[in-house]
Amino acid sequence: MNFPFYIAKRYLRSKSSQNAVNIINFITFLVIVIGSAALFIVLSAFAGLRTFSLSFSNTFDPDLKASPTLGKHFTVSADEELALAKIEGLANYAKELEERAYLTYKEKSTIAYIKGVDENYRAVTGVDSTLIFGNWGSDLYNGVIGIGIYNLLGVPMNNRTAMEVLVPKPGEGSFSQQGLNAKPYDDLALVVSGVYAVEESLDKKYVFAQLPIVQQLLQKDSAEVSGINFKLMEKASADDVRNAIADVLGDKVSILTRREQNTSLYRMLNTENLATYLIFTLVLIIALFNVVGAIIMMILDKQQNSKTLYSLGTTIKELRRIYFIQGILVTSFGGFIGVLIGMLLIGSQLAFGWLKITPTLAYPVEFNVVNVLIVIGTIMVLGFISSKIASSRINEKLISA
Repeated sequence: MNFPFYIAKRYLRSKSSQNAVNIINFITFLVIVIGSAALFIVLSAFAGLRTFSLSFSNTFDPDLKASPTLGKHFTVSADEELALAKIEGLANYAKELEERAYLTYKEKSTIAYIKGVDENYRAVTGVDSTLIFGNWGSDLYNGVIGIGIYNLLGVPMNNRTAMEVLVPKPGEGSFSQQGLNAKPYDDLALVVSGVYAVEESLDKKYVFAQLPIVQQLLQKDSAEVSGINFKLMEKASADDVRNAIADVLGDKVSILTRREQNTSLYRMLNTENLATYLIFTLVLIIALFNVVGAIIMMILDKQQNSKTLYSLGTTIKELRRIYFIQGILVTSFGGFIGVLIGMLLIGSQLAFGWLKITPTLAYPVEFNVVNVLIVIGTIMVLGFISSKIASSRINEKLISA
């Protein structure tokens, strides 16, 4: 057995004659356990919140989406639609036309987006699961609104008094050129047939209606759309399908993945994750100062033993290695126990949901092997540095004192 490792293991298991040193060693070990457990729990909780947050946007965001390269709209021909339907790996696609609109009901009003969708839209996205009451309606003039708009305007469902949707008329020219009595906007009366709820910003953003009526409202022909949403088959290659779509539609569109559709959201979540990790790593760095102090106290406590070993031929380098290995053993063992405790707590939350956000919603957490490796790696690196600093206190002057 390696001599420094053997001595370090003996020092780790044996108690010091000084009670204060034993207390310091115990506190050091406890701090490492708590710190590593806390880091793992926080990373797992943030991973759960990340998945939970993305689930909201994923309701409306398809696997792939074609958006116009220039302007707000593009034209898709019948031949192009036939070619899209033949793409291998593509399960379905849905066209949409979206524009900012002014909504009004009686004396209340708000700004939102009118989104015209075709009959395939609900099969391509998960929007069906967001309806809290009502339905999509079968009439051409039915619409579905978010709960935020519903509460703001107080629009009754399936009522003869419709909600008005106003959009500016396309084209150029002053009001005088259009005529004194001409309206500067086009309007559409929609009867609300359903209400969806996802999260606050999305609940106030959209009014869904049938694509033909929205194309008519915006004075667009049946081939003009603002986007095409694509749903992939299971195990289909997103890159291959993306390239095939680009070959059909050409340079007039850019094909965006789900991540590219929400670059700002992903960037924000990644930044928050990094900031959280750095903050708790800083806490661990402060906590691991205890390791330095504990090893130095052990060096002073075992000074006579070190003199004896030195007299028997042990080199300064080997003495330093003894205390270095001791520090590594304390930090790695403490980190392992801390991660194990964290895993048990996260597992219990996943199994039983004992911590609730609401009476019916458990706090979201996610068990990820990458987080285990991150925590263990962080503990090992910090333990290596702190052990190296503390063991460097061994020198000939200390041994001969």
